[in-house]
This record gives sequence, C-alpha cells and structure tokens, in this order.
Amino acid sequence: MAEVYVSTVIAAPATQIWAVVRDFNALPDWVPAVAESRIEMGKPSDQIGCVRAFRLKDGGFLREQLLGLSDYDYSCCYSILESPMGVENYVATLKLTPITDGNRSFAEWSASFDCDPSREADLVQGIGRDVFQAAFGSLKSRFGG
Repeated sequence: MAEVYVSTVIAAPATQIWAVVRDFNALPDWVPAVAESRIEMGKPSDQIGCVRAFRLKDGGFLREQLLGLSDYDYSCCYSILESPMGVENYVATLKLTPITDGNRSFAEWSASFDCDPSREADLVQGIGRDVFQAAFGSLKSRFGG
C-alpha cells in the first residue's frame, strides 16, 4: 500500500482555514488544479456519504465520497470512487491543528492507496507535490505563509 504525507504551517487560525476547507464542494476555491466541482444528488456538502464530482483543469474527472467530517478536530476524510490516476482503495485525511504560539495552524494531509507497483513512486510524488502541497501553497497565499 502506497502512502503520501505532506504537512506545513499556515499563518492563520485553524478556525479561519477550516471555514474554507470544510466545504467538501469548495475545491476550486483552494486547490489550484481543480476547475469545477458539484455535489451529486443535491446533498449538502457536509453530509457524510455525499459524493463530489469534479473536473481538473487538465480535463481529468474524479468522484470522491466524504467519509468523515469533524468541526471539533478540524478534519475530514474521504475516498476516491473514480479517478484517472489508476488508484484503488484510496483514503485521505486532511487535518488542521491550532498552534497557539503565534495563532498559526499545522496542516497535514495524508493518503493511502493501492496501485500498480511500477507507478507507486510517481503517484506518491505527484499527489504529494501537485495536489497536497500545491493546495497548501494556495492556502498560504490566501492566509499568509
């Protein structure tokens, strides 16, 4: 099983960052690669089990399901249902932890998945750099480094 882990510090309170990232349908607002997103069947974007369908700027199409959402822990967990990446059993967690010294936040994003072993290194690097780190970079630009 492949694993990806990326973390950073963002110069903003977790409550402010969480207000942006907790919306399961808001990827286009903070993930640079995402062009558009919608929640299927008109469900609320914070309802456990809802499915977001989104298109990347490069034309790729994905469907992901919300598995968990905690306003107390500032965390969400989701799985990929459909993706052009060639991954299976993909589960990811995004979590924010308040840093009281300076009113900043520790952000971490992890994922585990199965894939063709010959593609594992490229997928781990690509997801970590082009998705997770790029999204954190976008949040840092929005809230401060």
